[in-house]
Amino acid sequence: MAVLAPLLALIYSVPGLCRWLARPYYPLSALLATAFLLVRKVPPLCRGLPSQREDGNPCDFDWREVEILMFLSAIVMMKNRRSMFLMTCKPPLYMGPEYIKYFSDKTIDEELERDKRVTWIVEFFANWSSECQSFAPIFADLSLKYNCSGLHFGKVDVGRYTDVSTRYKVSTSPLTKQLPTLILFQGGTEIMRRPQIDKKGRAVSWTFSEENVIREFNLNELYQKAKKQSKPRDEGSEELPEGQAAAGLANGETKKEK
Repeated sequence: MAVLAPLLALIYSVPGLCRWLARPYYPLSALLATAFLLVRKVPPLCRGLPSQREDGNPCDFDWREVEILMFLSAIVMMKNRRSMFLMTCKPPLYMGPEYIKYFSDKTIDEELERDKRVTWIVEFFANWSSECQSFAPIFADLSLKYNCSGLHFGKVDVGRYTDVSTRYKVSTSPLTKQLPTLILFQGGTEIMRRPQIDKKGRAVSWTFSEENVIREFNLNELYQKAKKQSKPRDEGSEELPEGQAAAGLANGETKKEK
């Protein structure tokens, strides 16, 4: 049984692994991660490279290169344990359909205060964070399912607008565990956030899955309540069904504002 369970888990993950390898980003990242080693160690590529080794061997690492590789490996392990042995480029940005409004440092406070009856779920993210990139399609899918006139979804890039990260107390340190951060605003006031921050100012570990977001933020209840309390729309401005809204956004009718 101890051998059977891992074997079944491996077989179950094969389709997902194939889809993962089919994306050009991941093979390219693996190639870039090994490119230096191939050039530095494989003749005749290494023959023409300079070396500071005492024996003058250009196909072996000198002390300076060993120090640099160990330093980079330590940074990668601390920053992203999932890619412990790979130094990869930035993951591809999510470009699928969504119903999300993008804030800047000048528009976020104004929009949150505009209508006290609107509930906002805002993601504070940074493009360089792999965790944020992994969560992007999940947040986009939630926005298509739950957006209505009384419940809106928003995003703000705290990597770009650092003063926003300061105002809302979201750390943008390379070692932070606060990216992404989801905050629920009602009446312009913060009600809750995930991940939570403990008394020492450290983020409490939390998994950003669709099920966790729906459960922790009570999205089903918020959605039903927002639909009941939303103000009637003017004639001719009836809210589109969710499917039509998603199709419209896919055709370029976005709600992004930068």
